[in-house]
Amino acid sequence: MSSSNRKAVPEARAALDAFKYEVANEIGVPLKRGYNGDLTSYQNGSVGGYMVKKMIESYERDMANKHNS
Repeated sequence: MSSSNRKAVPEARAALDAFKYEVANEIGVPLKRGYNGDLTSYQNGSVGGYMVKKMIESYERDMANKHNS
């Protein structure tokens, strides 16, 4: 059985983990290392959704910079 949590680039695991805590802090979600069962699905979803938004914005900036170079 394959896991949906498998990373496309395993070497990025530590950076993505740090990014997750950075995003949680930015949006005020009290995410901590270890057990987070006290957080709501909404809070956890907000972290993931905001991570995706920031990654897309970063990629779009990179594409625009390459196009304008």
